[in-house]
Amino acid sequence: MNNFVDLQINGCWGVDFNLLDLSQQDWDRACKQLMESGTSHFLPTVITDSIEGMTKKIDRIAGLCELKSEGSAQPIGIHVEGPFISPISGYIGAHPKLHAIPATLDNAKRLIDAGRGWIRMMTLAPEMDLDAKVVDYLARQNILVAAGHTNASVDQLQKAIEHGLRCFTHLGNGCPPELHRHDNIIHRVMSLRDQISVTLIADGFHLPPWMLRMLIEWFGDDRTVIVSDAISAAGLPSGYHTLGDRRVWVDEDGVPRSEDHSHFVGSGATLDQMLSLVQRIQPWTDSTLKKLFRDNAAKLLGMSAQT
Repeated sequence: MNNFVDLQINGCWGVDFNLLDLSQQDWDRACKQLMESGTSHFLPTVITDSIEGMTKKIDRIAGLCELKSEGSAQPIGIHVEGPFISPISGYIGAHPKLHAIPATLDNAKRLIDAGRGWIRMMTLAPEMDLDAKVVDYLARQNILVAAGHTNASVDQLQKAIEHGLRCFTHLGNGCPPELHRHDNIIHRVMSLRDQISVTLIADGFHLPPWMLRMLIEWFGDDRTVIVSDAISAAGLPSGYHTLGDRRVWVDEDGVPRSEDHSHFVGSGATLDQMLSLVQRIQPWTDSTLKKLFRDNAAKLLGMSAQT
């Protein structure tokens, strides 16, 4: 299959979507490479930075999204991941702790305005929006609101769901490697499986293959979306690459890690590579694979599955 829809991609083939000076030439090259690898539609993703820095990056990408190019993957919106996420070590993941801040309507509106109608998804931590005013505002703007990089309680997740939260970003990642054996963010989200969809990174490293299979079975093929979370290293050999203003080391296994190897920094895989892994884990039907890699993502964005 092809025509993948990727809800979270930070860059690929040496192109970093989180650069302030992202050029049209690099953008066009990335879009062409994505199409060649089977991804027809995607959400370029802007991660946590200062509000000023994020608005500049969002504005730049929004302008590039307006440029149509034949034979290239088409952006269908922008995914804003942060800055309203947990600053706690582990939950913050690869995001800069300095810029993780509580959610406010003013800052949310600044980000949305910078996108000029292109922002289609935002990931935040419900405990950084305790009254759920920002979740409610975003949902009323027809923006897909996802929880992520969060240690929200079940009650906080439930409140956010009641105000419009519909998804959880890369479940099993964006959290510490050691968690309470019962009451942890993974189990809390699993307990709400009938109310929320999840995205999963299927590169074989962010989640062990057996856990990836288990989560797909637990949430079902109607509520699961595979995302790449790829950074500029995707499609390139090992070495140093970038994500915004930071350097990222990629080992021979193709996995981007922080320089101290304490955590992953996005992935180095694209959806076509992830499809191969998922097919090896379990002989899913073609119908299920289409849901995981295309249809469910399109559905969450209110689009036709045949995008």
